[in-house]
Amino acid sequence: MTAVAGRIETGNLIGGEYRPSETGRTFESRNPAHSGDVVGVFPRSSASDVNAAVATARAASVGWRRTPWPSRAAIILRAAELLEERKEDLARLMTREMGKVLTEARGDVQEAIDMGKFIAGEGRRAFGETVPSELRDKWAMTMRQPFGVVGCVTPWNFPIAIPSWKIFPAIMAGNAVVFKPAQDTPACALRFVEVFADAGLPPGILNIVFGFGSEAGSALVEHPDIAAVYFTGGVDVGRTVSETCGRMLKKCSLELGGKNAIVVLDDADIELAVDGALWGAFGTAGQRCTASSRLIVERGALDEFTSRLLDRTSRLRLGDGLDETVDVGPVINESQLRRIHSYTDIGRADGATLLIGGEIARDGALAEGWFYPPTVFADVTRSMRIAQEEIFGPTTVIMPATSLDDALDVANSTRYGLSLSVYTNDLRKAFRAIHELHSGIVYVNAPTIGAEIQLPFGGTRDTGNGHREAGGHVLDEFSEWKSIYIDYSGRLQRAQIDTE
Repeated sequence: MTAVAGRIETGNLIGGEYRPSETGRTFESRNPAHSGDVVGVFPRSSASDVNAAVATARAASVGWRRTPWPSRAAIILRAAELLEERKEDLARLMTREMGKVLTEARGDVQEAIDMGKFIAGEGRRAFGETVPSELRDKWAMTMRQPFGVVGCVTPWNFPIAIPSWKIFPAIMAGNAVVFKPAQDTPACALRFVEVFADAGLPPGILNIVFGFGSEAGSALVEHPDIAAVYFTGGVDVGRTVSETCGRMLKKCSLELGGKNAIVVLDDADIELAVDGALWGAFGTAGQRCTASSRLIVERGALDEFTSRLLDRTSRLRLGDGLDETVDVGPVINESQLRRIHSYTDIGRADGATLLIGGEIARDGALAEGWFYPPTVFADVTRSMRIAQEEIFGPTTVIMPATSLDDALDVANSTRYGLSLSVYTNDLRKAFRAIHELHSGIVYVNAPTIGAEIQLPFGGTRDTGNGHREAGGHVLDEFSEWKSIYIDYSGRLQRAQIDTE
């Protein structure tokens, strides 16, 4: 691996060695705030590169599976400590490569630090459970065992945090990993993986293969020696991943899209609700699966909420996230920029009222990158596409509601179910919402973003396939249970057979 004038040039990291793709092809990662800035050049890998990584991981997994859990935990803890030491450098690289403002990039790295420390703590927790046997002189217990080699495919919007949700527990459980990061953030992924090597992880346990989803990603999912796949991304690709894994009878964990809503009731603290809406809708330029892309407001609060939201939105500063006075950075690439803008046209055509934003930013330095201003629509009904489809950009819609029941019904009216929120000062209404909102995460008096690693993360319906990341039961997703019976009676005993 080399760095030329701030530009990274590297190969796939397989078995501790940097290897060029067997295809000989490469691709560039560019700064979304300054599209002429090449962050790095990376191998555009094919199935043959994936094959090499899987074979290496498979060979290395034997020794790792036999490594004691506390020894694995020590390496993971050291990796978390190294992330902490390198936090600022990683955050600056993330802002340059992905675009999110620097304060958010630091938070992204901090989430990985937290995840590493949390998972390291699992190294000395209960390994399984013991249960009573129905027979005399017989011991019954369970233990965890790794899958073997697993594949992790991650998106660009949280280029260090989301890999940490998958890779830390996968390694702790005794698996070897082949990691295919998003093609828009390979530099962040590389630096994350290098932390593990510096922490003492044996070569071959964590391998990274760069490239495009339709090439390297598909090859990884389809590989017969990949026992489990952990994927975060779009619904359409997630369906294909699920179909492939189902056909091959391999475990598949999917974290997909969201169309999340904040419900603001008449009795809410309006200024607090506006704070939450701004952060939830426009944090990371709206490029979060938990983004607050729908604001469902009860009629009595509608005018005041809308007025305050527009005033605050108009004051948000758009620009390069390395400038700490900037509030909203660029979107990830030109294709996504045009996709976001297409939804502005769709909203207008469907009869929604554009209140602010809605045009690609082309003034001054903003013309060097892919910037879209915070955009708000009003007069939006539940049947409109901008109220149903995930835009994944700094666009949110205001939807009026006539009552608590109406607001909850509108909140539940999409095919997604990741994160929903309610603002109210009435405890009875809050608990009603907690029970009635159909999603994997519910917030009260907070926006739909901001999950913490000690609780499960995931959603219902088209948000995924029911699996959860993080939380106290996370190792259940990355290991298999083995039941063990030890009979020390010295005679044949038959379970479930009646005896005198």
